[in-house]
Parts: sequence; C-alpha cells; structure tokens
Amino acid sequence: MEIKKASFHTSMKNASGYPNDGKPEIAFAGKSNVGKSSLINFLTNNGKLAYVSKQPGKTRLINYFLANDSFYLVDLPGYGFARVSKSERDSWAEMMECYFAAAEYLRALVILIDIRHKPTEDDLQMIEWAAHFGVPFMVAATKADKIAKSKRYHYAVRMAKHIEASLDMDLEFEIIPVSSTGRIGKEKVLGYIEKMIGLQEAAE
Repeated sequence: MEIKKASFHTSMKNASGYPNDGKPEIAFAGKSNVGKSSLINFLTNNGKLAYVSKQPGKTRLINYFLANDSFYLVDLPGYGFARVSKSERDSWAEMMECYFAAAEYLRALVILIDIRHKPTEDDLQMIEWAAHFGVPFMVAATKADKIAKSKRYHYAVRMAKHIEASLDMDLEFEIIPVSSTGRIGKEKVLGYIEKMIGLQEAAE
C-alpha cells in the first residue's frame, strides 16, 4: 500500500468531536518526542503534515489525518513528559481512556518505543489499555538507524521479551524497527496498516 494523499482533518479533546463517518482508524501512541509526528510524515510522504515539536508534551489534542480519502491516522497526545502537573497527567489519562472506549472504528494501535531502551511504565500502561479494550497493536521500534542493521532483530526480540515479562497477559503483537531519518520500516508498517484496515482482504 502507498499513501498517495493525506491531509489534516480535525483535532479534539473529547469523544463528542470524533469523526463518525465509518472510516477505519489507526492510532499512534508513544512517549513525547519519540517520533510519532515524524513517523506519520514518513508514512504519508509529507514532511509537513503532522506537527513536529521540539518541546515534549506540546501535542495535547487528538489529531486526525485523512489518508487516501479512506482511513484516518490518529496522532494521540504524547505521554511521559515531566514538566506537567498531576492534573494535566490525569486529564491525559482520562482523554486516552475515553478515546479507546468511544473510538468505534479504531482498527489498531501503533505504539512507538525507542529501540535502544526498555519500555517505560507508560508504554506498558498503553499496551494494557490496548489489551483491555481489545485493540490489536504493534510496536514501532524507533531510532532504528542508531542500531547496526545486523543487531536490530536482537534488540526487537529483547524488547518483546521485556514486554511479555512485565505484563501478565496473553499478547499477540509484532515489533517493526523504524526510522524516518534512516528511511527504515516504512513498507512493513504500511503493510500492517493495510492488513488491519481491511484493504488487503478487499483486494483479494
């Protein structure tokens, strides 16, 4: 699959503003500045589509981008930022729970985690939310260009083992090393999205 057309659709804080047009959604979640906006720009071949902030926690809204006039890429607010109040953190958690509970057309969640580091408690919480709400997910292991190609598989396996050891859950997911800077993993992530939104089955 190739995303030939993508545009900003809307931003909102609560379920009352979610699109209700039946188009499937793929959401992107991750720690602030892990590279969500950069990955969305990479996947859509549009370097200016999603706002790339140098300030952690800048994106506090749920942003919808319409791709190929047929599905949405949803940029969720980043987590793990240190310079915010407890009330802001609580507000973020409430926003996320409301989104997962109300997003009727959510087909999958792409969780971005730096391939060089262990998943944080916030990363694990996001995985738990996905499992709780029955949302399929994959891990986009970012910064893959910082790791030698011969070692990326090892790092991905290590991350998977850490997730499985940290959560007492029966989980099915894949990890795809990615890097917008190194042009790594685009086809595999798009293939996953294609599969999850049903375009692949429709074409067969």
